[in-house]
Amino acid sequence: MGQANNKGYLEQTETIKTMIQTCIQCGTCTASCPNIEFMDITPRHMWRLLLMDHVDALFLSKSFIMCSSCYYCTLRCPRGLELTNAMSLLKQTASKLKLKQFQRSSLFYKAFLDSVKKHGRVKEIEFMTHFFISMKNPMIPFGFAPLGLKLMLKGKVRPEFPSGGSGKLTALFKKVAELEE
Repeated sequence: MGQANNKGYLEQTETIKTMIQTCIQCGTCTASCPNIEFMDITPRHMWRLLLMDHVDALFLSKSFIMCSSCYYCTLRCPRGLELTNAMSLLKQTASKLKLKQFQRSSLFYKAFLDSVKKHGRVKEIEFMTHFFISMKNPMIPFGFAPLGLKLMLKGKVRPEFPSGGSGKLTALFKKVAELEE
């Protein structure tokens, strides 16, 4: 992979490693996870890879992206480790590094937030249009067409013309960006 030489990569993973350093590998996080069936490696295995400095192997997995931030692992951890926050930091690291295998989910997240920032809520049609354009592959939308039609027929999604939006949340998003830096 070669990302191990990236300074930000090392700093971020060291922070996460410090957060989970006292992990006793009990497996409570794995047993608590409602998304475990969708993960290719278990949370317990992820923490072990990180503790053993196998960060490249960790980033080959997409398991931490499947974390829904339900906090079950954090609440049930006998050591009181902030596992949900560690998962969030892994997601942030993957996004910052622009790792190819996480590009699609990062673009989806960005398009989602842009819609909320612009309108104060998600405007589904505009949001998905921006996401598909960001993917730079004109074939991707066709895979979603049957689902889109089904949602429209059930009245769950309405075709709307793009609007300028009020931008009332722009100041909030700006403040969050300042705090994150």
